[in-house]
Amino acid sequence: MSFSLAALSASGPSDFGTLGQLIADNAIVKQRLDKLTAQASSGLVANTLAGLGGPQATQSLDLNAEVGHLQTAQNNISAASGAMDLTQTAVGQITQIATSFYAQLNNLNGLDPQNVDTLAASARSALQQVAGLLDSQNGSAYVFAGQDTANPPVPDPNNITTSGFFTQIGAAVAGLATNGAAATMSSIIATGASNAAGTSPFSTALSQPAATVRALQTSVDVGGGQQVSYGLLASANTSPSIPTPAGVSSTGSYTRDVLASLAAIGSLSSAQSASANFQPFVVSVQATLDNAISAMNVDAGVQGNIQSGLQSTATELGTTQTALTQQVSSLQDVNMAATLSNLSLVQTQLQASYQLIAGMSSLTLAKYI
Repeated sequence: MSFSLAALSASGPSDFGTLGQLIADNAIVKQRLDKLTAQASSGLVANTLAGLGGPQATQSLDLNAEVGHLQTAQNNISAASGAMDLTQTAVGQITQIATSFYAQLNNLNGLDPQNVDTLAASARSALQQVAGLLDSQNGSAYVFAGQDTANPPVPDPNNITTSGFFTQIGAAVAGLATNGAAATMSSIIATGASNAAGTSPFSTALSQPAATVRALQTSVDVGGGQQVSYGLLASANTSPSIPTPAGVSSTGSYTRDVLASLAAIGSLSSAQSASANFQPFVVSVQATLDNAISAMNVDAGVQGNIQSGLQSTATELGTTQTALTQQVSSLQDVNMAATLSNLSLVQTQLQASYQLIAGMSSLTLAKYI
């Protein structure tokens, strides 16, 4: 007849009671081995927060949430920086176009009327180019549209030379010889500043007063409930304090001034170069372009400072995230060297325990009779 270990343990002599204790101890050592094996495999103290214990689980949960918030803020800043990079590139190109035409207007001195027609054709092409740049996109978002990112700031840039905006400016330029430089420029600026449907080349959202458009400026969540406004707008200066020098005709928006100036130059003809009003008009357009270039540089500089500030914020967020991640690691991650050392020790203990059990289980009841 054979006896089970449990039966010997329960009813046998003291040695068989010892066997039962060995079996119980063996089970505890086996549990320790399983836990250490899992830790060595995963690198974690426990695979669930519950396995960490009350205080540590709560602290780990809070820290992980904060790390997630910090990462989200950094992602937001990265997306904003991408849009700002594209915006700055486009503004740089618009500035170059405006600067080029500012310089070329010096050649319209009436000595070579053919220069007028050549420059006018070039201005019409540049007008389309600037309108297209104002429709620059970062992914699917129009970067000069403010919060109205789904709609192009200039709905039809390729046909702007046939728009009401261009034809009305063309009509004003056509009356230059009769109306004089000042009146002609005044009419052009009025058209450039207009938000009326059929006149404004801009979208409905951007065909509003400057203060209303500025309120559409985008912002980025940098964490802690803090929002930072950024970005430039197609139809209004972002910085409302940019001054316009006395005696310079301006719509109050450098992009509108550039578009209106290019439309004015594009509407000139060589036949007008003999008019006494021609040169004063050219000088007035040149002054408007010069003011627009200066204003663009101011706004671009402000945006550059905002972008630098956001990058500094992202760096600080990254430093904080690293520190918090290390705290999470101290709670959740095992000391691998100590774990492997303990694993080896427990494996030895378990092997010894098995050997003792094997030795004890070989005893028979007959040996005690």
